[in-house]
Amino acid sequence: MTYCNEQKQSPFSNVESKNIISEALKTLGKKHLAFIAHANSFPAEEGKNTGFGSINSNAAKKLMDFLSGIFTDVQLGPAGKTKSIDASPYTGTIFSNNPLFIDLEQLTTEKWFNILSLETYNRITQNNPKKDTNRTAYSYIFNVQEEALKEAFNNFKNANYEELKAQFEKYKEANKFWLEKDSLYEALSIEHNNDYWPMWNNEIDKRLYNPQNNEEKAQFGARIKELQEKYAEAIDFYSFCQFVISVQNTESREYAQSKGLKMIADRQVAFSDRDNWAYQSYFLPGWCLGCPPDYFSEDGQMWGFPVMDPEKLFNQDGSLGEGGILMKELYKKMFTENPGGVRIDHMVGLIDPWVYVSGRKPKVEEGAGRLYSSPEHPVLSKYAVATLDDLNHEVEADKEERILKLTDEQIRLYGRLVEKIVIGAAQEVGLDKDSIVCEDLGTLTMPVVSVMKEYDLQGMKLIQFVVPEKPMHPYRCKNINERSWAMVGTHDNEPIAMWANATVNTEAGYLNGKNLAEDLYPDASAEEKEQVAVRISKDAPFLTQTKFVELFACKAENIQIFFTDLLGLYDVYNRPGTSGDQNWSLRIPNNYEEVYNNNLKEGKALNLPLILKLAIEARGNQFASENQEIIRKLESIM
Repeated sequence: MTYCNEQKQSPFSNVESKNIISEALKTLGKKHLAFIAHANSFPAEEGKNTGFGSINSNAAKKLMDFLSGIFTDVQLGPAGKTKSIDASPYTGTIFSNNPLFIDLEQLTTEKWFNILSLETYNRITQNNPKKDTNRTAYSYIFNVQEEALKEAFNNFKNANYEELKAQFEKYKEANKFWLEKDSLYEALSIEHNNDYWPMWNNEIDKRLYNPQNNEEKAQFGARIKELQEKYAEAIDFYSFCQFVISVQNTESREYAQSKGLKMIADRQVAFSDRDNWAYQSYFLPGWCLGCPPDYFSEDGQMWGFPVMDPEKLFNQDGSLGEGGILMKELYKKMFTENPGGVRIDHMVGLIDPWVYVSGRKPKVEEGAGRLYSSPEHPVLSKYAVATLDDLNHEVEADKEERILKLTDEQIRLYGRLVEKIVIGAAQEVGLDKDSIVCEDLGTLTMPVVSVMKEYDLQGMKLIQFVVPEKPMHPYRCKNINERSWAMVGTHDNEPIAMWANATVNTEAGYLNGKNLAEDLYPDASAEEKEQVAVRISKDAPFLTQTKFVELFACKAENIQIFFTDLLGLYDVYNRPGTSGDQNWSLRIPNNYEEVYNNNLKEGKALNLPLILKLAIEARGNQFASENQEIIRKLESIM
């Protein structure tokens, strides 16, 4: 394997090159190649940068053109409405979409009856403080986007757009079950001058959808009608924004599919403040979802997210309860809108969640435990699937090895949410379980592993995080199975080049080198493998290249590439456990093709023809010999 930083032309430059790469991917048994980029990271056209990316812009369509023919999917981030003070998409709403993804330029065109003035649009782009950078301007766009959308809404409601208005009314009726609650929350945020409901000073408003008896039900119903009348315009404006983004999203996904691309949605484990308020009767009072103490956090992580009440998820006869029906409707909506599937963030939070008492630390000694795996717990034992006999009592309750054994029936009980809600929702809209991407990185308790195996679900393999001291580590090339989504990194990791620079000239660098030499040079002599291992341990660009070869040489049928790794950007999108404007703000540069081509020449961007050629050769001499024709084709575009 030779490190090469010279490339004749971009493999994205013409159809012939794309066809050759697509053929090589099939030769290696790859069914999916997904491009990871949260929608806010999408680029803008020159002079049209409002401060936030969107899949609905013209720039997004051009990016889809660029990716088409090589990539099969685009993995997006959560699309819910976020708060003014928190840009994290993982605290967004579960049903409402983020109005920041509305492409304002479209509203200035005849297609939308010019309901937004060019003057307003141009002012937003010209005043964007980040217009000359590849960063979002979150605080800026959050405010000016709402102002622009209010202008568009006023023009919409005051003009005679009968057909569009009829579509709007139809949309409201079709989505009433969630839209009524979400839009009413907006009205109450105005009423109380605060969008955080626990701080509202009206106890009825805090519990409008959680009455405790018939008297409260009547009283709360009257209050709902009062608010709907008082804030009719604000409620309609909220609904209008949801309607606009729904229309734009549908058109964008249809365009992507016409280019051979499918969108994969991202379902976060969290519920937003708005969801917590709307469905609080479905949640377990006094409990929050979090993470137990680990290497990164001595006291654990207090996420503060509400926990769905198991007794509201399922009735005693095993049928779906109110909470279960809600969750299934959510997944049906997501699968319907995203035929590429849904990535479930934090799979352990769905199968074997760690919960803690609100106001306390998520530690065992303060009452925390796994919701379905704590038969010894004075409160949580009523929900336990595992029994006392299933536990290793010498292992602390927050450790992965806590459960020793499970029966088939117990595994099905742990997996019933996955089976009846997630898989069930996919099947009802015509998709299968392979449309489910399970983020199972990090904590893997026995229930999670068992459920994933029982339902043959596809998990993730993050080769950047391989533990080189463990020969059978699941993220190592030789151990990655076909039923996986493999990647060098996610949106929470450093680009592979940054990782490589920190890894070389360390013991871990040498151990990684030995493993890579063993896995990717199967026909080399022991002396040759040692030479490769030493080089990998000292040469960061060569380590970077070799990790990409490992990615494509492994048996995983599905591959994901984060945009920083494709383009060769030396920057981080999100650093977990930290906060600040830098997180969630990195964007694809507007001149991404130029950036890619320049970085390709310098050996920084992903050189697909070279990597795929080396990946085929890494499968061994016999495999390479059988595929000399595709190797020759790859060499012709290198």
